[in-house]
Order: sequence, then structure tokens, then C-alpha cells
Amino acid sequence: MLTIRPARPDELPALTTYADDDARNGATSAYLAGLLDNGCTRADWCLVAERDGELVGNVVLWTVPGRSVPMDIVLLEPGDDESAAALLTHAAELARSLGAETQGHVLDAPSQAPQFQHDPERRVRLLTAQGFSLARDGHRFIRSDRDPLPAQDDRLRWRSLAELGEEPFVDLLADTFTDTKDSIFLAEVAQHGLRGAAERNLAEMRELDHEPAWFEIGYDRQDRPVALSLPARTASSAVIGLIAVAPAGRGHGYATAAVARGTHVLVAAGATEIRGDCDAGNVAMSKAFQRAGYRTFANRRMFSRPL
Repeated sequence: MLTIRPARPDELPALTTYADDDARNGATSAYLAGLLDNGCTRADWCLVAERDGELVGNVVLWTVPGRSVPMDIVLLEPGDDESAAALLTHAAELARSLGAETQGHVLDAPSQAPQFQHDPERRVRLLTAQGFSLARDGHRFIRSDRDPLPAQDDRLRWRSLAELGEEPFVDLLADTFTDTKDSIFLAEVAQHGLRGAAERNLAEMRELDHEPAWFEIGYDRQDRPVALSLPARTASSAVIGLIAVAPAGRGHGYATAAVARGTHVLVAAGATEIRGDCDAGNVAMSKAFQRAGYRTFANRRMFSRPL
């Protein structure tokens, strides 16, 4: 008989383990311990599938620290098809009961620590069967402290959120969304309008760990706001959180300048590794990361379902 239930204290943070994979067990356990410590998840958001006294799968819900409503599934060990369907059904029911209206999950390839998402195409089939659809097909980028710092672009003068307040940031984001190539932003604009999408994205970025001085607008030599740099820290990494270039500033390399600016800000704050993501269809943004010295380390498919 299959049972889905919250994990017991003695089952945390290891959850489902594999006898022949100590590296995976250790990395995933350490990752979940960190998520519990920093408030990205809670013990009662960690569900396990149990059959005949053995844990055969698990699912863990995630949110931004400080929120009480889970946003995504962060860990999924699906087990067999029956276990996977039951886990994903219970994950939806739990999130819905806590006020969530949507639920997301990401698949990275190649499989890597700490999530070790083996057999990704099977996972896609399982997610699709439970109402998920692809929201973004994207690339992931990374740099470390062994990489040279990118040069800063002296054509831009940077002014911060601490100096300007929110309105210029919302104005610039809304302007950049008029012809965005990012599928996530396109969906948000369709639902909330240009300004609504801009306000939501800035609010979400402000929930991440950052200093107001880190969020900056770059002004060109005509004193036009043309570039946006929003670096931050997540629970697991420093990130180039959001980069945008106004239509009037396109074609001048300002996206690379914004990535470089965010990189310098994070390195000055002590970051030794920095990550960034963009839509696979946003070729200009991919090139900006590469020109700033970042390298692709994974492809990321983002899935979402309504609840």
C-alpha cells in the first residue's frame, strides 16, 4: 500500500536515499538542510511516499524566505509512476490549501548536484501528466573567483535604488518589456500588462537578499536610462538576478555592461561564484553573459501549472 505523508523528524533532511549513491545522498541532504535552515521550506512541506515501510519517493515545496505560501517544487524523487502521480497530486493539494494559485518546477540538464534529476524526459512526462506545461526553455551561466573580472563600461553612469527610489526602475522595466524575448516576461505582460509585470518583477527581486545600492540603472552619455542591473543573493548562490536594456539602448553592448556591473557589485560583496539565467530565445542576453566571461553550465526548463 502506498502512503503519502509529511516526513518525520528522523527522516529529515535525508528523505529518499539510494544504497549505491552516497554522493547524491550527501549533497541532496545538505541542500535540504540548508533550505530548512533559511526558511525556503518547512518540515511539513517535505512529503514522502512510503510503501511497505520503505520510502520510495519524496517531494519538497519551496518559497522565498519570509513568505508563507509555497511557490515551487524544489526537490522531486518520483519513484515509480504510481508514487510520482500521488506525490505530485499531494504537492498540488498542499500548496493550494496554503493559498498558492500556481506551482512551478525546474529541470536542469545535465543532471547535477544537489537535485540529481536523472531521466529528465521521464520527469517531463510525469509533470505533463499532472498538468504542468513548459513556461521557459533556458540557459544557465556561471563564473567563479578563478575567472577574470569583466571590464566595466565607462559609457554608462550608474545610479542606485537607494538614490532614485522605485519609480524609475518600474518605468525602465516596463519600457524593456515592450519587445522582450523572454517567455516568462511575455506571459506576465499578457496577464498583468506592461507596468503590472514590471512592478511584480521588481517586487520579487526586492524579496531576494540584496542591498538597495546594488540595484542600479545605467544612464548613457545623453543621460538616458538605458540599462538595468539587479544582482542579488538567493539561498544557494549569488545571482545576476535581472538584466534589461531599453529599446533605445539596444545594439550598443549595454547588456554586457549590465552583467559586468552586477558582477563587480557581487564580487565586492564577497561572492566567489555567481550564476545567471536567460531564455534560450534571448540570443542577445546569452551573448552578453558570454562576453562578460560567463560559461554555460546547464540548460533549464521551467514548468508551471495552475492550481
